Amino acid sequence: MSTTPIAPSETRDLLLEIGTEELPASEILPALDEMKKLFAEKAAAARLTHGLIATYGTPRRLALVVQSVASLQASLTEEILGPPARVAFDADGKPTQVAEKWARSQGVDVSALEKKQTSKGEYSFLTRNEAGRPAADILPDLFQSIVTSIHFRKSMRWGWQTQAFSRPVQWICALFGNDVLAFDFADVKSGGTSRGHRFVSPGEIEIGHPSNYLSKLEAAHVIADLDRRRSMIAKLAQAAATEVNGSIRNDPELLDTVTCLVEHPTAVLGSFEKDFLDLPPEVLVSEAREHQKYFSVVDQHGHLMPHFVAISNTPIPDVSIARVGYERVLRARLSDARFFFDDDRKKPLESRVDELKRVVFQQKLGTSFEKMERFRSLARFLAEEIGLSSKDALDQLARAATLCKADLVTGMVGEFPELQGVMGREYALAEGESLEVADAIFEHYLPRFSGDVLPSHDAGALIGLADRLDTLAGILGIGKGPTGAADPFALRRACIGAIHITLSRGWRLSLTRSIARAVELLGERLPNPERTKADLFDFFRERLRNLWADEHRRDVIDAVLSAGFDDLVDARDRLIAVSHAVKEPSFEALAGGFKRAVNILEKQAKGIELRPVDPALLTDMAEKQLFEAISTTRGHIETAVEMHDYASALGHIATLRGPIDRFFDEVRVMADDPAVKTNRLSLLADVRSLFVKIADFSRIQAQG
Repeated sequence: MSTTPIAPSETRDLLLEIGTEELPASEILPALDEMKKLFAEKAAAARLTHGLIATYGTPRRLALVVQSVASLQASLTEEILGPPARVAFDADGKPTQVAEKWARSQGVDVSALEKKQTSKGEYSFLTRNEAGRPAADILPDLFQSIVTSIHFRKSMRWGWQTQAFSRPVQWICALFGNDVLAFDFADVKSGGTSRGHRFVSPGEIEIGHPSNYLSKLEAAHVIADLDRRRSMIAKLAQAAATEVNGSIRNDPELLDTVTCLVEHPTAVLGSFEKDFLDLPPEVLVSEAREHQKYFSVVDQHGHLMPHFVAISNTPIPDVSIARVGYERVLRARLSDARFFFDDDRKKPLESRVDELKRVVFQQKLGTSFEKMERFRSLARFLAEEIGLSSKDALDQLARAATLCKADLVTGMVGEFPELQGVMGREYALAEGESLEVADAIFEHYLPRFSGDVLPSHDAGALIGLADRLDTLAGILGIGKGPTGAADPFALRRACIGAIHITLSRGWRLSLTRSIARAVELLGERLPNPERTKADLFDFFRERLRNLWADEHRRDVIDAVLSAGFDDLVDARDRLIAVSHAVKEPSFEALAGGFKRAVNILEKQAKGIELRPVDPALLTDMAEKQLFEAISTTRGHIETAVEMHDYASALGHIATLRGPIDRFFDEVRVMADDPAVKTNRLSLLADVRSLFVKIADFSRIQAQG
């Protein structure tokens, strides 16, 4: 079937705004991205051409403005293939019963059928012309479909409605040019009005035309453009910090969050007592950032100052009154932090380790103390695997592993969980632990999220890797692994963290041995240890496949992983080399030769015992040349592979292209003489063995 769209010429701009109760800040950007994607997909399916798609959002609205949307759906000329001409028409060219039956199924008279030559032979076909419908008739259903298709982490229903959204929908503005597009969602009927700022300009606003959207809202104290609002907040906050000769601490994530919390930003500079600067900087930043969404202020050296900047969602007539309120809230939080900090230091960190025996990690996997003992042992195993043998280093590793979870039972971390590891490091330093131990306590949590920094020392990296492997083996082993989007134990993040740690440190660890040791330490807690090992190995495979997909072709990733990934660093190096190689013009032919060799071996070598190639049985010049080429290059390839120089190895493999091509052009593999046939199959097995050290090239797809 082929289609030929006919584009109409008249266009109009389009607006869809969904007005709601205050949305969670974290939901706004993903929802806008999805709205944009949904419109593009649905408009294409509806044959509606359009121009630029822009999205706008605030805590109370999600909006889509599309330029130059066709007023008329593109017409469609459709060719539909029917039965083969030989069965649709008789010898005299008259339609058969088969043709008549098929024509009826298409709703046309059999006389509409024609003949057409295709790559598969001559077929009957009919041409169907479908006139385009007015876009105004299509868009209401398209809009309704978009609104009902947006996904949120948590949705809710309200009143007696059955339709769900992140928060109750209050209004819908839907315009196509100057015309309102009528549809409804959860008993809210679309119209041509929006609403301004809840407190400053709460009334309805007549938009009139999509091109008026931003200006009409701004007149009603709503800055709907996220980029503009983000820039305004950054400038206002920096201007406020300048009043005390400071600057805003760089925090893009907080800036994004605050941008999604306000519609019309106003900055307020606040202060707190200098005595609070005695608290660890992370505590001050966390209290201001996590709980109050305040920006911390730093001096020219990057040190925290006793100031902060808060962003209000409304214009403030008297800033001094607002400042008092902001300061009072933060002061209370910092006072609590001061109390916990002072109280925690009355008890040594080491004495808290036993308290972990009362903290259940997971019912079937025991307490946090038992988990600590497992990953402490696993960390030492990993250290020995990477050649870390210094007694001092191993002692520091064991000490850090013993203490690294102790801060979980402190008052500070109990009240402020985001400070786990941070407080452990602070308390360890205060009690005279070495800097190496204290840093490892903090660094074993790294990376905490996508894009986070990685451990800078072996001890923290080893403990973090061991902790994650224990969690992965334990949770997967008791059947609590991720299901769909649900991942309550954050196993995907733990696995990706383990991969990043290993690759960043350049450790050539055996994943098989590491997993086996983690499973062994869990002992009888796991009902099926062998199944757990296999499941965890496959879990790493999927994470690697997804992690590398942004930079490499999927088929290349699969080819490399199929050749093994027990050594993650080695797998990455092979992937980089093969990704470069596939860009070479000659690569496709080389890979084709490998695939042909593999196919022949899979089909013809079953039940045949392949032995080393016997030069005496080589009779054709082409097979002799291939044997000589393999003999010449094998040593170079094996040496390059041993040195992990895969670019060089692939370069040597590439020299085999000519001999392989000549072999297949001139040699009949399945010779009549069984000995000659087996010898030639053995020669192809030698070809395969050189390739599979790097990747399974049969999985690489031809491009273009």
